[in-house]
This record gives sequence, structure tokens and C-alpha cells, in this order.
Amino acid sequence: MSSVCPPARPVPPFPPLRVGRGGDRLRRALRRRRRVASAGLAVAAAALAVGGTEAQASRGAAPPPARAAQGAPPPVAAVRMVSAPVRIADAAAVRLLRPGDRVDVVAAERAGPTRVVASGARVTEVPRPEPGVGDGGALVVLSVPRDTARDLVGAGAVTRLAVTLC
Repeated sequence: MSSVCPPARPVPPFPPLRVGRGGDRLRRALRRRRRVASAGLAVAAAALAVGGTEAQASRGAAPPPARAAQGAPPPVAAVRMVSAPVRIADAAAVRLLRPGDRVDVVAAERAGPTRVVASGARVTEVPRPEPGVGDGGALVVLSVPRDTARDLVGAGAVTRLAVTLC
């Protein structure tokens, strides 16, 4: 039994098959649309940034009235507030505090004069006293500017701190 094989023929050239590429076209279209939206937002942001008082003055518009002329104080630079946990020496004084109270924190050094470390700090939290802690004072969390928080931490490490209600 012999099998008969047809003679070998050359394979004609044909373009490669691309299977499953229809979704790629959709992805590319969406990517282009996102790029166009991003570019539009960037142009709008640039226009808003340039459209300040300087740009209005260059177009011949009258400058806006000064805030001082309206009786308002000059704008204050924004200060970043942070939460600072502080251990106060007198636990009984901390029990008097409630969230929202304003306090001055005073550093009482044994050999030197007292100094105010934080003025008008807002009490954000008064944690429950820890069981077993005798004369270690009590913890209070204050909302203060970042620089004041650094001063509080430094003063709390070397001196005893006390609070006065504002």
C-alpha cells in the first residue's frame, strides 16, 4: 500500500492575519479622545492662570479695587495646621479641657523663667487617661501651625508643660 502524495507547490504570498485587533482600534480612539480632553483642560487652566489682574490691565480693564480700600485686612498667608500630641504635667487640668477649647501652652523650667510655647492652640482631642500612669501627666492633642508643633515637641522633651484656658 503506497500512498500517493501530491507534488510540492510554492506557497503564494499573502498578508499576515491579525486576529483580535478590533478592540485595539477602539482603545486607540479612546486614548486620542483622552489626549484631546487633557490638552483642552491644560489650555483652559493656562487661560485662567493668565487671565488674572495683570492680563485684565493689559486689555484696558480697570484694576480691581484694593482690599484695604474696602476696609478689609490684608490677606494672611495660609498656615498649615497639624495635630500635635502634647503631654501636660497636670492631669487634673487636662480633665477640664474639651475639644474646641483654646489654650496657651506654657513651658515651666526649674532653673529659668516660664515661657509661652503655643498661644491660642485649639484642643482637638483629649484621649482617655492611661491606666497605671501615676504622675506622668495627661495627653492632649492640639491643632497648631507646623512650626509651633516643632517648638512643642522640643519643649516637652526637656521641660514640664502646663496649659491655661483662653
